[in-house]
Amino acid sequence: MIRTRGLVKRYGAHAALDGVDLSVPAGSVYGLAGPNGAGKTTLLGILAGLKESTEGEVTVAVTPGEVAVLPDTPKFDPWLTGREVVELALALGSPGGPGPARRDADRVDEVLSQSGLSEASDRRCGGYSRGMLQRLGIACTLVARPTLILLDEPASALDPQGRREVLDLITTLRGQATVLFSSHILGDVQEVCDAVGILHQGRLLFQGPLSDLLVGRAVPRYVVRLRTKPDADVVAAALTALPWVHSATVSDGAVVQVEVATLGQAERLLPGALAATGVPVVSLAPEAVSLERAFLELTS
Repeated sequence: MIRTRGLVKRYGAHAALDGVDLSVPAGSVYGLAGPNGAGKTTLLGILAGLKESTEGEVTVAVTPGEVAVLPDTPKFDPWLTGREVVELALALGSPGGPGPARRDADRVDEVLSQSGLSEASDRRCGGYSRGMLQRLGIACTLVARPTLILLDEPASALDPQGRREVLDLITTLRGQATVLFSSHILGDVQEVCDAVGILHQGRLLFQGPLSDLLVGRAVPRYVVRLRTKPDADVVAAALTALPWVHSATVSDGAVVQVEVATLGQAERLLPGALAATGVPVVSLAPEAVSLERAFLELTS
């Protein structure tokens, strides 16, 4: 659906994007993850046709009328009601103009409900909170059923309940449209995306299935739970001396986090090493790899 080659965007001497080769499969939910200032908004602006690149090629396999964009801080004419804003978005986004009035009204009601704004739809949006404006922007983005949806930090202004609803909504779009959304909240990306790109200081450090990043990047780590902190200190000291253990650190009182060269080594050798210490062990389990941990290892 989207492909870039050698994409560069410079502002004077600063390169906001530096040789980005992006590939977004059709029908996927693609998460563009990175800290603030990584170049995510700049990249989305170029893909949407709102900014020009300095160098490189951009291919988007749909017409401009099939693309919907949600900026990170959407703004609307404050005298319009929420319903009127979405109706305007539908009229502007529908090929050939608005369709039959009943069908249009049904679609507007549908996206207002999906965005949690049904009860506030007849209020002027000048009185909306920032989170409500974010929801209204999502409703406007979805109302014309675009083929490609570009979302810039869609959940950043929402409370936990609102974030949950937005992430659930993005999940339902898989297969119906191609969704590319940026976020610095790595947990959100891990939860809803099937492909991910890690953007850092304008460079795309990783791109591919989320499973490849989590399995291929993170150092294997086991969590050993003991009864007391002195027990944990004894175990950490004993494990640190072993050549196949990268590190063994005590955290959260009586928990030892053990980094090893490979999971195979840990599965073969770690139980025996723990037994040799003579310390009672409450539990031993591999640590679930998070996108945050993989990101920190990739960018360190």
